[in-house]
Amino acid sequence: MAAVSDRLPTFPWDKLEPYKATAAAHADGIVDLSVGTPVDPVPQLIQDALVVAADSPGYPTVWGTPALRDAITGWVRGRLGASAAGHRNVLPVVGSKELVAWLPTQLGLGAGDKVAYPRLAYPTYEVGARLCGAEAVVYDDPTELDPAGVKLLWLNSPSNPTGKVIPKEELIRIVAWAREHGILVFSDECYLELGWEAEPVSVLHDDVCGGSYEGLVAVHSLSKRSNLAGYRAAFIAGDAAVLGELLEIRKHGGMMTPAPVQAATVAALGDDAHVEEQRGRYAARREALRTALEAHGFRIEHSEASLYLWATRDEPCWDTVAHLAELGILVAPGDFYGEAGANFVRVAFTATDERVAAAVKRLG
Repeated sequence: MAAVSDRLPTFPWDKLEPYKATAAAHADGIVDLSVGTPVDPVPQLIQDALVVAADSPGYPTVWGTPALRDAITGWVRGRLGASAAGHRNVLPVVGSKELVAWLPTQLGLGAGDKVAYPRLAYPTYEVGARLCGAEAVVYDDPTELDPAGVKLLWLNSPSNPTGKVIPKEELIRIVAWAREHGILVFSDECYLELGWEAEPVSVLHDDVCGGSYEGLVAVHSLSKRSNLAGYRAAFIAGDAAVLGELLEIRKHGGMMTPAPVQAATVAALGDDAHVEEQRGRYAARREALRTALEAHGFRIEHSEASLYLWATRDEPCWDTVAHLAELGILVAPGDFYGEAGANFVRVAFTATDERVAAAVKRLG
């Protein structure tokens, strides 16, 4: 067991514990803007769907119910602009982090293979490569990579942590390059419905992929858009051959989304009102925190989408973390996401209105 765990980096959030203790000692309590976990209620129609399906004594299927596949394909066509998507182009997964971490292993990658991901990125892309023994490589522009040995290319738009959005024209260019070199593209689009100053576009959009999903898979999650982080509700969509292979592997592995969660996902994907309501909450919190941080001497870069502000005072990120912890505010250091983030912090605006107001007051 140690041989596997030794391949992995130190779990980053453990490093924050001393600063969390400092922030928690504040007289008015901690304002936790670090992990970015949803705090608002699960919409009632989703809770109701979960309850109705609670009497589910039998095993669920890995591919999901026909109703779930209908809901996912309908959403993929309507929201992502992937007009040709059908049941064989979708697959539910048990939360997107599980998929990201174990995807290279399930694809059969290993020593001699390369997994590429952005220079500033969600740490689990690297973890996935390390788990299977592949080489992790970072990029600024994926088309400048040496394609030799690159078997999996991760895109992430909107980006975690920076909130940067890849324009449609760039996606078209990247997809063409990857197809030219036979590289499988997985596009992490979990924040796609949270664009603020840019309109995120899916890699599966007809204009990007030309109506063909060959070599392309998009990753989506209901954790942020529907406050379902606790449900572990997510799915992938795209190349039917890739998804078919993953389906067979995941059947053997018992990677089944619980039946009540499948029913809740159907309800969530069938309703846009709760998504807009949640967007409104996040928009207000984002504006309040951005204004307060800038008044406090921070500069905000990118951050045109997602649930984070990518902020800097042009100093080492851990100095910034310590400074804010003294104010009772906990944020994520930028170097969690790569060396290029060493002078930045990631500030989530997922706290309650009351806690956001407390942070704004302290920053003032």
